[in-house]
Amino acid sequence: MKTLKTMFLALTLAAAPAAALAQDAPAPATAAAATASAPAAEAAAPAFQHVAPDAEIGQPIPGGWKLQPQVTELGEDAQWLHNGVLVPIITAICLLVLALMIWVMIRYRAKANPVPSKTSHNTFIEVVWTLVPVLILLVIAVPSIRLLAAQYDQPKADVTIKVIGNQWYWTYQYPDNGDFEIVSNMLKEKDEVKPGDRFRTDADGPRLLAVDERIVVPVGKVVKLIVTSNDVIHSWAIPAFWTKMDAVPGRLNETWFKADRPGVYFGQCSELCGARHAFMPIAVEVVSDQRFAEWVRSKGGTMPGDESAEAAPAAAPLDNATAEPATSSQGATQN
Repeated sequence: MKTLKTMFLALTLAAAPAAALAQDAPAPATAAAATASAPAAEAAAPAFQHVAPDAEIGQPIPGGWKLQPQVTELGEDAQWLHNGVLVPIITAICLLVLALMIWVMIRYRAKANPVPSKTSHNTFIEVVWTLVPVLILLVIAVPSIRLLAAQYDQPKADVTIKVIGNQWYWTYQYPDNGDFEIVSNMLKEKDEVKPGDRFRTDADGPRLLAVDERIVVPVGKVVKLIVTSNDVIHSWAIPAFWTKMDAVPGRLNETWFKADRPGVYFGQCSELCGARHAFMPIAVEVVSDQRFAEWVRSKGGTMPGDESAEAAPAAAPLDNATAEPATSSQGATQN
């Protein structure tokens, strides 16, 4: 009898650790589901899809003498000033001067005036050629000063972007959206890259203007640009926005724009900055608010509405679960 009790106690003690281990170990189906959930979650979040540019807007016009269609209010005002005020005045002055020269050459040629006039003074003509240029300048000054004042009267910004010029590429930071950073380089042609490397296609933009990383902004929102440089003077310019601002080392310059039409808009560095000055283009993609939020999150940034979710207490982590933050590295390529 005593021997049977001893054997039963030994079997009970041996079974207890096994039962405890069985309780801690996850079921095979549960573990497999947990393992498969990570790839499924990654597959459910596709990369942001950029749109192809429209040849009608945001690109140089064939011929090279017309202004690009403007998609900002300031740009439309400036285009009206150019087409409706400056061009007519310049045309009228050129035609007037040409007509006067032809008239003088014919009317006062030596054959028609064998005895030249000794006139040295005419009060009426002197008054006219003094007052007329003053009036012309006043006509130009009123709309141009109003346009300049509007350019420097920055409204409250909806999005802030820090633009940094480098030899020879651009760096962009979004301090209001998690302070993430992207580096933008010009895309090379197919015959200029190694097999397997990315090259420019028509979906990226025109030759010498397409980039590997576009900056994305929401349509109809005020975008504030803080422009500086890491090395020499550059200049950030988008003709369709009527926006141009120098990037000066050690100085923070500010400008702004509000694009009213979605699309892709191209520009270039507009300051001679070195040997490869012509190869640091700019590409801005204007999208809806929803797509802008998608792009920001695809770059690891946050939207203002995401702050409340970050401040909320996180759910209790699973036992024996480990996670590593996703990391990405991006740098300038050799243009």
